[in-house]
Amino acid sequence: MSGTLYIVATPIGNLEDLTPRARQTLADVDLIAAEDTRHTGRLLSHFGVKTPQKALHDHNESALVPMLIKDLLQGRNIALVSDAGTPLVSDPGYRLVAAAHEKGITVSPVPGASAVTAALSVAGLPTDRFCFEGFVPSKRVARETWLRKLAVESRTLVFFESVHRIKDSITDMRDVFGSDRRAFIGRELSKLHEQCVQGTFAELSEKLASAAIPAKGEFVIIVNGVEDEPSTDIDVDLLITELAAVLPGKQAAAIAARVTGEKRNAIYARMLELSNKQP
Repeated sequence: MSGTLYIVATPIGNLEDLTPRARQTLADVDLIAAEDTRHTGRLLSHFGVKTPQKALHDHNESALVPMLIKDLLQGRNIALVSDAGTPLVSDPGYRLVAAAHEKGITVSPVPGASAVTAALSVAGLPTDRFCFEGFVPSKRVARETWLRKLAVESRTLVFFESVHRIKDSITDMRDVFGSDRRAFIGRELSKLHEQCVQGTFAELSEKLASAAIPAKGEFVIIVNGVEDEPSTDIDVDLLITELAAVLPGKQAAAIAARVTGEKRNAIYARMLELSNKQP
């Protein structure tokens, strides 16, 4: 029988957030595939775990996957960990997990810490629908273009950001999303200097500028989505008839299509049908 690939969540700051099951899994497996063996080594040393490690990161994952899959098929159990939090959430490991599924190898999650869910739980913003967008683009033009595409998203938005770009990103979000849009900054979550601040983008920009939120550590940004417009039922036939009475047919059809979201050709065909029915 083949072994099992365990996807093990590790602490995002406080080492005591490692679950008992995760600790036992890391001690029991034959090998730990770690994003950074030095970083994971400190965690293992803290808990007295002596399982051997193998580095698996963005630069070597493609080359390493066949070897790890071979080990799994031979019955060895492997744990995949990232530097912090739940693996594969903006971390390497996708190729390994996909290859394991393709070979029929059991892939088992060992849940635990996640910066995304930790931030959402304290943000005070809607959590019933959210989307995780990962790290914000580093270049300003690309960042602004990307943010404009998200400006009309109704779900709560979750981003990661580095210490070097947090001020610029919040400034650009303020300019694109609007200074009154509510958002949240989680800094150094679960660590000694943890800071959780909610406010408008105008307020958050000011706090960063004044160092009330220091530009130090790791950041999660959460942005309130655009409120859904209340739905209204449109009498399409009535709309077409009224527009056709004062505008040329194709122009009326184009406007009706924009208002209703239907295809212009379908609207125009319906317009001709209605006109033929009139006495």
